[in-house]
Amino acid sequence: MPGFARVQVGPAGGTVWKGTVPGESAGARGRPTFVYLPPGYSPSRRYPVAYLLHGMPGGPTSYVYSLHLAERADALIASGRTRPFIAVCPPAGTHHGYYSGEWAGVWEDYLVRRVVPWVDTNLPTVASAAGRVLAGLSAGGFGAVSIGLRHLGVFGVLESWSGYFHPFADGPLAHADRAVLDRHDPTLLVRRKAAAVRRLGVRFELSTGVAHGAITPALTAAFARELASFGLPVAVWHVPASVRTPDYGDQLTHGLAFAFAPPAHAG
Repeated sequence: MPGFARVQVGPAGGTVWKGTVPGESAGARGRPTFVYLPPGYSPSRRYPVAYLLHGMPGGPTSYVYSLHLAERADALIASGRTRPFIAVCPPAGTHHGYYSGEWAGVWEDYLVRRVVPWVDTNLPTVASAAGRVLAGLSAGGFGAVSIGLRHLGVFGVLESWSGYFHPFADGPLAHADRAVLDRHDPTLLVRRKAAAVRRLGVRFELSTGVAHGAITPALTAAFARELASFGLPVAVWHVPASVRTPDYGDQLTHGLAFAFAPPAHAG
């Protein structure tokens, strides 16, 4: 990958690379993207890709250094629970760790128009919706479902971990009117696009966690019911009630296992 340097090696040989994606939006310029490559990575093989959206405030380093992406991904692949995959952690926001807004506006455009095409050009990916997963934590979970539904045909699996399903009026949406907010609302998007979602075979994986602020497990349960009411495939993982802090690491592992399970165990 041009301009990327290796920053980590996982226990089974997977690697994490840090660099910037050319053509970034002005706000994200200079902020790094992290890329995980699996053990035994070979440019002659095609890999599916998980795009992991971080929470707010926060940055892509949360996956690499706090949630130990390389260790978790290596363990899944080495144990056979998943196929080998690539993971990409792009940034949103103008300041490291201080942006508190939505994955919308320039950050949505940056992901769809810059990051995804760059990854498909520079890495041996399955360059279709069948090979792309969009997932995220909290605000990243909102972004994953909102962006995925707004750009049907780009991602085949959408995952929200401790997320929410109506946009907050902040960040790029701070001054949005009701019509704009509605166009970013996953619950309304599902109602309008259910037939197309079903035809394209998009799958959903949702997981709950301990409530943080206005974001509660009940929001995830309600959205799961909404999806099911339209006959859309959704898997829900309820983080055990005994967990007293947001267990994002286990949600990351569970979500990756769902997305990349070997064919005999998929779903």
